Amino acid sequence: MKKHQQRALDDLLAIMARLRAPDGCPWDREQDHRTLRFHAVEEVYELIDAIEAGDDHEMMEELGDLLLQVVFHCQLARERGAFDFEQVARHIVEKLIRRHPHVFGDAKVKDVDAVWAQWDKIKRAEKKGTRHERPSALDGIPKHLPALLRAEKLTKKARKAGLFDAASPPARTKAQVAKALFDLAAFAQSKGWSAEVLLRAESQQRERGWRKAEKGG
Repeated sequence: MKKHQQRALDDLLAIMARLRAPDGCPWDREQDHRTLRFHAVEEVYELIDAIEAGDDHEMMEELGDLLLQVVFHCQLARERGAFDFEQVARHIVEKLIRRHPHVFGDAKVKDVDAVWAQWDKIKRAEKKGTRHERPSALDGIPKHLPALLRAEKLTKKARKAGLFDAASPPARTKAQVAKALFDLAAFAQSKGWSAEVLLRAESQQRERGWRKAEKGG
């Protein structure tokens, strides 16, 4: 890392520590991991907006805001004696090297699908025998994803595991699917229902059934 890059990072870490100091900012001193947890989500969505707008200035600013969230959580963890920014950075460096043996080792892959298969195999091996092991093919989907995105990831994993093979729906264009989704959301709203809540509940019910079938129940 170049000296000016290291200096900028050191300054950021020092400023965060100063904000959390006894004579620092009252708001920053009141925060903990839980109070901050959705701030990171908001920053990610703002970054997506900047990317889709093709606005480099906004992208730079939003990336900085997202980096601040990382640094904030690392400072909180350091105060608890759990871990610090250096450990977080070292951990991801080691993971990237370990999961890219076709770049940093002698492994050979022929295409992107092979890269993903290799990544998944290494990931499962890393977690095997630990409390983070994922025995179910449906494990690993964040609980707080938006309902539609979570449903997509859940059905993808279920299909891959042979747990879900829905009958082929009538052929529809992307525009027709988009309209149907919007119309369903609008209909739910007109009834005073939340399409987000309804889909999340349906996904949870489907997941319970698939997990039961996975175990032979």
